[in-house]
Amino acid sequence: MKIKIFNREICVCALLATNSRCAKSSAEMEKTMEIRVLQYFIAIAREQSIIRAAESLHLSQPTLSTQIKNMEEELGKQLLIRGTKGSRKVTLTEEGMILRKRAEEILDLVKKTENEIACSDDVVVGDVYIGAGETDGMRLLARAAGNLKKLYPGIHYHISSGNAVFVKEQLDKGLIDFGIIFETPDTKKYEVLKLPSKDIWGVLMRKDSPLAEKEAISPEDLWNQPLLISQQEAEGGRMSQWMRRRLSELDIIMTYNLLFNASLLVEEGLGYAICFDRIINTSGDSRLCFRPLSPSIEIEMYMIWKKYQVFSKPAEKFLMMMQEDTLS
Repeated sequence: MKIKIFNREICVCALLATNSRCAKSSAEMEKTMEIRVLQYFIAIAREQSIIRAAESLHLSQPTLSTQIKNMEEELGKQLLIRGTKGSRKVTLTEEGMILRKRAEEILDLVKKTENEIACSDDVVVGDVYIGAGETDGMRLLARAAGNLKKLYPGIHYHISSGNAVFVKEQLDKGLIDFGIIFETPDTKKYEVLKLPSKDIWGVLMRKDSPLAEKEAISPEDLWNQPLLISQQEAEGGRMSQWMRRRLSELDIIMTYNLLFNASLLVEEGLGYAICFDRIINTSGDSRLCFRPLSPSIEIEMYMIWKKYQVFSKPAEKFLMMMQEDTLS
């Protein structure tokens, strides 16, 4: 894919190249278009209206329509479904949805790159991008960020939450600097810093539930209970092995990405959430409690980044701080 950041052009056909139906020739793949046209397209997708998008961009509606029509002709694909006379709502075609996703990633990457390049050689100012799942181990990163903030107040942090698949995808695309994962990293692909923190698997439940009387929870305790499990576990984690049952044989009433949302259902008595400890507050007046699994499962935590990664100064300083804190 050919990207020209400084004259703000990009090979748009390459954005659609991951779709098997995009059968462009190599000559056609050389076509480029300005970044601003991608921004126009994103505005239309966001507003679901060419008229409202034109107003937000301070353009005339005919000018914006012409730009998008030219984009469609260049790509040889219809990107928008225009509304009928009775409706001005605009929806995206399948190719339009693909372009929106890729265009948003590219625009984020362009912005990140320009910010890094704009930083002075003598001043550490800029952004650090981190992807991580929910874990109490984030305290390690928070401590490093706090210490670094005292030295370099111009550093800002952006955290994206998601499972390991999401984190590695964002890392591979260059949208984040570091990822926090809870599985053995691929050392051929990533540099690794093992963090001095472990998460313990267990069950979040109401304090008045029958299982709350137990000190630890066995697989048999959960076989006939309504369960809430993380989406990553539902897609093939280690919980099925621990349960000694296929997940299809269990009463899984919900999968979740954010444990806080699942905890609200647990609090209302809908079931038991299998999760890490110390994420949800179970102290004091909380109606919830946590019980570890037996046999126990402990998960190690790793910070990873791409091999041969060229860091911005803020990201480089953050890594150094994390390495110092880990060794101390």
